[in-house]
Amino acid sequence: MPQLELSAGVVDYEDTGGDGPVVVLLHGVAMDASLWDEVVPGLREEYRCVRPVLPLGGHRRPMRAGADLSVPGVARLVAEVLERLDLRRVTLVLNDWGGAQALFALGLAERVGRLVLTSCEAFDNYPPGLPGRNLVTAARLPGGLAAAFGLLRFRPARRLPMTWGWMSRRPVPTRLMDGWLRPAQTSPEIRRDLRAYLLGVPPREELLRWAEALREFEGPALVAWAAGDRVMPVEHGRRLAALLPRAEYVEIAGSRTLIPVDQPAELLARLRDFLARTGP
Repeated sequence: MPQLELSAGVVDYEDTGGDGPVVVLLHGVAMDASLWDEVVPGLREEYRCVRPVLPLGGHRRPMRAGADLSVPGVARLVAEVLERLDLRRVTLVLNDWGGAQALFALGLAERVGRLVLTSCEAFDNYPPGLPGRNLVTAARLPGGLAAAFGLLRFRPARRLPMTWGWMSRRPVPTRLMDGWLRPAQTSPEIRRDLRAYLLGVPPREELLRWAEALREFEGPALVAWAAGDRVMPVEHGRRLAALLPRAEYVEIAGSRTLIPVDQPAELLARLRDFLARTGP
């Protein structure tokens, strides 16, 4: 994978290249860019797809010790990726991670032309739901993250409500999940990075202010939420769509949070339609 040297360390990314409009796809905690493997093939002929691997626990290169890996810190890294690659008027697509709100609140979204939010952290739901609270608890205990990710070596443990069971209706393919989990299972430095993120969530009042910043975004937006989401409340999707001045809202049946895993074809169809109707 190509790499970018950023202020916090080296970040891997994937880039399909080409001259088409740029779509930047972001993943959530303890995942990597492969979350979008079933969506990108349907986009790459017309769009340049860029997928950075964020330092959220599924990354393979530890960040520098002491780097700011809080939610705002990771949002700044996303802005750095866009700047270093000289990407402009991008369509920013998020699933699970809610960093778009921080981007706008911090004034870092000048390179974003369109926004797509798919079942992600919002308002004060950071880290989200039962799985998020479980990870934060583990991060606060000495050796807690090592124990938590060690448990996930056993496949039945991955379908528990407190781990990944509520994140998708169908099990994440073993090949993908093994790749997502291996860095935190094998590297103390990766667990250090993940701990910095999990314990770097701002107070509730600040999180709610971030959401309000979305009112200032003047570009087209699509909010596509999983109708059966048990981690990211459906009402959060509707509230986000109400905040964004030019948003449209859709619910995707037969899916939980990880829509690119549960319903990639439906998400791709919604995304292609949105891109075609709101293109330059």
